[in-house]
Amino acid sequence: MDFSVIVSDALRSGIGPIAAIYALAAMGLNLHFGYTGLLNFGQVGFMLVGGYGLAVTVATYDGSMWLGVLSGLGCAIVLALLLGAPTLRLRADYLAITTIAAGETLRLFYRSSWAEPVTGGVFGLQRFAGDFYDLNPIPRGTYGVWLVEFSSQDLWVLTVGWGLVVVVGTLLALLVHSPWGRVIRSIREDEAAPRSLGKNVYAYKMQSLVLGGVLGAVAGMLQAIQVQSVNPDSYDPAVTFFLYTLLVLGGAGRILGPVVGSILFWFVLTFLDSALRQAIGAGYISPELISTSEVGAVRFALVGLALMLLIVFRPQGILGSRKEMLLSGR
Repeated sequence: MDFSVIVSDALRSGIGPIAAIYALAAMGLNLHFGYTGLLNFGQVGFMLVGGYGLAVTVATYDGSMWLGVLSGLGCAIVLALLLGAPTLRLRADYLAITTIAAGETLRLFYRSSWAEPVTGGVFGLQRFAGDFYDLNPIPRGTYGVWLVEFSSQDLWVLTVGWGLVVVVGTLLALLVHSPWGRVIRSIREDEAAPRSLGKNVYAYKMQSLVLGGVLGAVAGMLQAIQVQSVNPDSYDPAVTFFLYTLLVLGGAGRILGPVVGSILFWFVLTFLDSALRQAIGAGYISPELISTSEVGAVRFALVGLALMLLIVFRPQGILGSRKEMLLSGR
């Protein structure tokens, strides 16, 4: 087995563009779940409308990338308002049901033949990230340190992605320690307390839902740019549960929780994938026991087992506290 390949693959994934993208999306989910106590099971829906808002504007209607960014953000705001208006006055489980249904409904709608002239249907859309890569100041080539190397394009996306993580993390830290942040944290603990002080709980929850959804849309746009295409089947409900996995791993209700969780999640997932393939190729694992086509499923099973052990022995995650994982039983 070539351990240098295993480690390089894991490091490249753990600090690469995909980790930054998931960290951004999980930051929005952390604002919903970790700070406000909103059970949003459809964060992938915000990623979808963000990615498609950019792609449709540029590829279908020949607009500029910046107009596409505004379109993606606008779609996320509208989606949050549509989801929150009928549910945020009700119990938390109504929002959970509505968001997971909305995410899957959007995916099926965007891949339908009816929407194909605009969204590309099952084939999706391509060739809309040119303006972004035209801004790339990094000369063509391969760059890296030790075992980790990235192409100039991936390094540009990585730089922008982690730059956004730093900016968003700083803004969220200021926000959650402001009077507004203290209100949403009190809503998570007990809605009756801020309501008794005259706070409009519904408005605060809606603001949190919109802001977290916008962060999900930004992540969706960056993901679309990184792979230079959008496809509805890339936004299945499993993405939201990956986000919850890394959020629980890093610690809900902590600014750095989604960041640490995303890095560790992608490092471990890729490490297991590469190690299993190397072990099968070297003959340490019989192909009759695990074939290379089954590696993807096995690595998720192992990550799931690790997550179960984490929930048992440290449910608050690496950086979190136990009380951050508790929601009111209303």
